[in-house]
Amino acid sequence: MPRERIKIELGKLSAKQTLFFKSRALYTAYGGAKGGGKTHAVRVKAVAGAVRYPGMRVLILRRTYAELQQNHIEPMLRLVPDAAAKYNGTNRTLTFRNGSVIKFGHYQSATAEREYQGQEYDWIFMDEATQFYERDFRYLGSCLRGASSIPKRFYITCNPGGVGHGWVKRLFIDREYQPGERAEDYSFIFAFAEDNVHLLRSSPEYLRMLEALPENQMRAYRYGDWSSAGGTYFSEFSEETHVSRPFELPRGWTRYRSFDYGLDMLSCLWIAEAPDGRHIVYRELRRANLVASEAAREMLRCTPRDEEVAATFAPPDMWNRHKDSGRTMAEIFMACGISLVRAGNARISGHMQIKEFLRMRQENVPALTIFSVCPGLINDVSRIESDRRDPNDCAKIPHDVTHAVDALRYYCSSRTLKTANATAEYEAAFDDPIWRTEIDADDGPEAGLDYALKFAAEL
Repeated sequence: MPRERIKIELGKLSAKQTLFFKSRALYTAYGGAKGGGKTHAVRVKAVAGAVRYPGMRVLILRRTYAELQQNHIEPMLRLVPDAAAKYNGTNRTLTFRNGSVIKFGHYQSATAEREYQGQEYDWIFMDEATQFYERDFRYLGSCLRGASSIPKRFYITCNPGGVGHGWVKRLFIDREYQPGERAEDYSFIFAFAEDNVHLLRSSPEYLRMLEALPENQMRAYRYGDWSSAGGTYFSEFSEETHVSRPFELPRGWTRYRSFDYGLDMLSCLWIAEAPDGRHIVYRELRRANLVASEAAREMLRCTPRDEEVAATFAPPDMWNRHKDSGRTMAEIFMACGISLVRAGNARISGHMQIKEFLRMRQENVPALTIFSVCPGLINDVSRIESDRRDPNDCAKIPHDVTHAVDALRYYCSSRTLKTANATAEYEAAFDDPIWRTEIDADDGPEAGLDYALKFAAEL
């Protein structure tokens, strides 16, 4: 008896979707601008793979189940006839006649790791990857294994913005790799809405809708500009406006320190205030796993002996007494030679103060600028997102981008902005070509601190 032939109509692909299909990289990202046909590409690629490789195991992920149901499960059940595959709503699996299985999964928090522990997949699709943390991406990547000869691949789709903006941009846009990561494993396919002919035919007004968005969102969603949507909370921040090359700071300018401390990370900023009321972050320190006395000594080591610090602003929990010793960390810092000024801990008003410091003033310059030798602070301010539950506050996760922001918050909430016009002294210092020196990007994360120490020693 001849075998029944079942036809699955997958439709036509755009040129960019075809590139997505043909990619053989271990990690392939597809996206950029909104409307490029990302979700459809995932559905069709997953079904085509399940048909092509009998016994294949595929995982399709979204952050929430509601997104999964609307964007993948319902459309895929319309795409695949019942004769070809059966859907189990309890397990959220689509099982094909050849033994291949597509699993639909959602992943809302780190606790979801338990659900995927020990599971094996040949292909994994992470749809809207910038809604996930890098920890999620790496953990799920550990599920990409199995004894079959089916090629193991991880596919993601993405737009700029979201909590995962930083790691997606680093790996697929900037292509900056850490030890153990190989450039040849990562491929990015950039798509505009114009690449999705079917969308523009059915919704010709879609481009106008994107162009009507606020400037930063428009650049991110209409043109896929990854530099415009690093974080949604400090929308005022722009590297072009707020980051400058180091220049010689006049000795008469008042210097401050401000830090956030925890065993997981010490983040300290050195900030100078000009007579006209501008504030310049000119040095930073980031160290993990330091007890309080080590943190204090490290801050002193990074402060040149002839540099007078008017005040050091600290988080209020530094004055909490430990039950065992009865001492506070503030007392430990004092014993090491650093007197502290207790900063306020109001999050929303403090973050609003940062926004005020970043805002352009009457003379078309911001009150706060950051030297390019402080990449940690620049990265954190540009990446941190609004809190999903309270858009007036910024998110507390991912935790690694909050430390420098908190240090800056303690400073800004403790200082008062001046409104005087820019002084000739500041402009002359900034424009002096002698100080237009940048560190080499290949020097590594410690280069900024080493440069700042050397720079201070030469003054």
